[in-house]
Amino acid sequence: MLNRKKIVVVLPAYNAEKTLEKTVSELDRDVVDEILLVDDFSRDETIKLARKIGIRSFLHDRNYGYGRNQKTCYSEALKLGADVIVMLHPDYQYSPRLVPAMAAMIVSEEYDVVLGSRILGGTARKSGMPIYKYVSNRFLTFIENLALGSKLSEFHTGYRAFSREALETLPIHQNSDDFIFDNEMLAQAIYFDLNVGEISCPTKYFEEASSINFQRSVVYGFGVLWTATRFKLQRLGVKNFSIFDDVTAKPNLSYYSEVK
Repeated sequence: MLNRKKIVVVLPAYNAEKTLEKTVSELDRDVVDEILLVDDFSRDETIKLARKIGIRSFLHDRNYGYGRNQKTCYSEALKLGADVIVMLHPDYQYSPRLVPAMAAMIVSEEYDVVLGSRILGGTARKSGMPIYKYVSNRFLTFIENLALGSKLSEFHTGYRAFSREALETLPIHQNSDDFIFDNEMLAQAIYFDLNVGEISCPTKYFEEASSINFQRSVVYGFGVLWTATRFKLQRLGVKNFSIFDDVTAKPNLSYYSEVK
């Protein structure tokens, strides 16, 4: 715990067998109260390994996508009574050692959402981020800052921490089940005037680190522009969209189960 706040780390997993144990081994268990893994119907032994090393685990009944995985993660973390929820990819791309720092920023009550930015610190390219990803990241972030009225260094990191209140405020179950979920969720945070902070996060790029290919990156890019467009239209009162409505859809909990 930090300041008597319960810290839960959630791991949205898909084919993470080769990197899961390394990721978990670097989590500070003096700070992290619980680790929760959701397996999106992996083809490898991710779920078996997770249970072997003592991680509370949930399994989807089929592959639904990255966004649906996070919906399950956050639903179960809230059930556990988490005060702070940190989402960490189990592919060891982001440093698990930063969990205490990110959680502390939430516990301080200065921030509702904290992002682990690959851009702050200027190490993204040195760490191996492909040039097309770097350029598109900077371009899309620039467009979104203009459209959303924000000043973030990066909108596209997968390393995030949330307060319980933030997750209970955002209508995340209205979001996509695919990769654009991350971007929609951050746009929601800004729409609902949550305080968003950032911390510099070094990253690693290697074969086992999950990453979407060029074709899916293009689809994601258009999704980002559509998210920004919906945000702007709703802010201007032109049209309402479900992802920005202040009504949280009830989650469907029938598609996964806990693995004992």
